[in-house]
Amino acid sequence: MFNLVVICILLLVGLVFGKMAEKKHLKSIIKRENQLNALPAIASRYPPSGDNVGPYRQLLVTGNVVIASDYFKTFLSGLINIFGGRVTPFESLLDRARREAMLRMKASADAVNAEFVFNVKYQTATIQQKGSGAIEVLAYGTALIPERR
Repeated sequence: MFNLVVICILLLVGLVFGKMAEKKHLKSIIKRENQLNALPAIASRYPPSGDNVGPYRQLLVTGNVVIASDYFKTFLSGLINIFGGRVTPFESLLDRARREAMLRMKASADAVNAEFVFNVKYQTATIQQKGSGAIEVLAYGTALIPERR
C-alpha cells in the first residue's frame, strides 16, 4: 500500500512540474518565433528566384534539441499503448521539439546574416532512458547569405 501511495505522489509531482516546464518552454518558443518570423525558411529544394536575386553564398545551418519526457507522460503513454489510440502526451513533446529545433536553426542562420533558408529538413531520433524517454530533433537547411561587394 505504501508503494502505491509513493507511485501516485511521484506521478502527481511529475504532472505538476512537467506542466510548469512545458508552459515555460512554450512561452519562450512563442517569443522567439515572433523575433525570427522575418527570416523565411522553406522546404523547397531550390533557392528563390527573381529579378532582385544577387550573388549569394550558401551555408549549411543546423539546430538540434533533445527534450525529455516526464514520468507522468511516460506512464500515460504506456496506458494508451495498452488500449490503443493516439499518444497525445508525446504529440506536444514532439511539437515543442520541432519548433525549438527550427528556432535554433533560424538563429544560426540569423547569426551569419542570412536572408533566406531553403531545403529545410527534419530528422528525429528517440533516446530511451530507464523508465523515461527523450526525443532528439535536428533541423537543417541551406542559408543564403548575400555576398559583400
